[in-house]
Amino acid sequence: MKHIPIKSLFAAALFMAIAPGCNKILEEEPRSIYTPDFFKTEKGVLGGITSQYAHLRFIYGQPYYYNSLETGTDEYTWAQSADGNFKDADLSGVGNLNAASSRSDALWGTAFSNINTASGIIENAEAVKTIPASLIAEARFFRAFDYFLLVQTFGGVPLDLGSGELKFNTSPSRKSVRNTVPEVYTKAIFPDLITAVNDLPATPRVTGGVTKTAARLYLAKAYLTYGWWLQNPNNIPTYPAAQRVDPAGQTAAWYFQKAYDIATQAIDEPGPFGLENTFYDLHVGGNDRNKEMLLYADHTQESEFYNGACIACFDGEAGNGRNSAKWMVNWNYTVIRSASNPDGTGSAVSSVQREASQALGRPYTRMAPVIGVFTNTFADKTLDSRYDGTFTTVYRGNWPKGGTTNAVLYNANDLPIRPGEPVLTFLEDESQTANIVYPSGANFPGKVSNNVGAGVLPGRADFVINPRGISRMVYPGLWKIGVYRTDNGTGLGQPNATSTRPFKIAKFSELYLIAAEAAVKGATTVSGKSARDLINVIRARAGKWKFSNKANAAFVADNSAAMVAATPANIDINYILAERSREYFGEGHRWFDLVRTQKWNELAGTYEIGDPTYGAHTPKVFTRTIQPFHYLRPIPQGQIDGMDYSPEEKAAYQNPGY
Repeated sequence: MKHIPIKSLFAAALFMAIAPGCNKILEEEPRSIYTPDFFKTEKGVLGGITSQYAHLRFIYGQPYYYNSLETGTDEYTWAQSADGNFKDADLSGVGNLNAASSRSDALWGTAFSNINTASGIIENAEAVKTIPASLIAEARFFRAFDYFLLVQTFGGVPLDLGSGELKFNTSPSRKSVRNTVPEVYTKAIFPDLITAVNDLPATPRVTGGVTKTAARLYLAKAYLTYGWWLQNPNNIPTYPAAQRVDPAGQTAAWYFQKAYDIATQAIDEPGPFGLENTFYDLHVGGNDRNKEMLLYADHTQESEFYNGACIACFDGEAGNGRNSAKWMVNWNYTVIRSASNPDGTGSAVSSVQREASQALGRPYTRMAPVIGVFTNTFADKTLDSRYDGTFTTVYRGNWPKGGTTNAVLYNANDLPIRPGEPVLTFLEDESQTANIVYPSGANFPGKVSNNVGAGVLPGRADFVINPRGISRMVYPGLWKIGVYRTDNGTGLGQPNATSTRPFKIAKFSELYLIAAEAAVKGATTVSGKSARDLINVIRARAGKWKFSNKANAAFVADNSAAMVAATPANIDINYILAERSREYFGEGHRWFDLVRTQKWNELAGTYEIGDPTYGAHTPKVFTRTIQPFHYLRPIPQGQIDGMDYSPEEKAAYQNPGY
């Protein structure tokens, strides 16, 4: 295939070589080409293995791929500044998802290039006597990891990249044959992950290195996903056409049981991993490489070389390993204005300025959360800490950091505000909606407007927006993946640089949710690990508070007992999906979750949100046209165009409907 030459697609990226004996970091060394002989040397094997970690940057944090995993779900829709990449993915009548516009292309080329490197390592590393099986198992993990992403996204994909199935390809080819879904799982994903589970260490070889626990998580999740595929409850078509029959004769129930068994074994044998004490601890900047993280795409503020992108400048929004996903879900809060005079008149001052902080960051307004997120998914905002630990709901004044010298500005009700105090707040519920007054020239003559269509409540100095007043223009930001830097000093820092935080990919917490889902699907459980038991471990943690982002202050509370008591006696798939959204909102899980369970149309077929204008407070209902063929993304147009096939053969290669 044209897209998988031995000259790697990552030629301009940072390839890495691990120094022998290094047990702390992955040392990167640029390299543009790998050969079989290179993989028969210790340096070659180590360099190839380390490149497996580097490739994660080209998938996770890549904004258009991030969009493809969130926009069009019950978490996100397109926002005011969205271009066709985002509108097409929403399937709501404002665009048309096709092979040219689908941004799943960001996965296709990156994954296959890495798979080929992994195959080169696996084939040749045994010739290097100093290379242990545990190191080769890292390559097996990543080959399975990429194939798992691909098969969930596109259906059956090629196992032969030009030199035979799962062989290292040294001869670029313009031919390609897609294997079926069962073949990809049973020939590639399961065998590689089983070997990885057996051979990987319990403790990571280097910081962020894959382990037995990470391999168990992905093996359990692959078993779970394949079980759903075999069961096919809503008769969703697959491609290439294949009977929903396991080659080894196992049933969906068998795979659900395996998913449960592997996930609970990982919980019982955690190694150095476990849950963070609070949801806040899990996501607060500066604590990204914590004990709950099993896998992440690494970035760092300490070195531009190791960060993989410019640390202190704007160097583009996509590609080349940058992490700019957070920009996409940020509205333009910098438009907010407060008055300079005590009577609410005078200059309109930018009171919330663009800052490199976790609550703020560069605004792009490409993706907006739908209203149901706030009224349904995160209905409990008092006991459950995850709403507060997910969103920026209070925008605070920071004008002195941008050089504005006013000690005080005047905000709602002409009341004074000082730096650090709330300028605009997204309310938690609708209880005060009837009392909100929206400023206009008629009812606030001569006054400086807040400029974003927010309202005023009696006695409050902050402007407010109720949950059903959220629009494609103005909405809470995503705090959990916000920027974190230590070099801002007393100023605004570098808000236009892409994020130097690692992008979280897999967490220990997901083992509980995988096992719970398998239990709901009929797996036989053991004492203390029913679906409700497993869910309640996560919910109990969610009830523990350490800090309130809303109040911007320490807040210690333990609502675990109340959270556990509120869990339904009978857990179903919809409840598990709701818990997954509360736990992983905006982290790139949602499209896979809805496709796996075939709940996409049921849960995301309609949504509510306001128009893409300031002051739009009346939500509208939008309907998505989610067809069965949409459960697979189109093969990227670049792949189709690059193949040496007839138009008819190319059409047969493409997923139906595209």
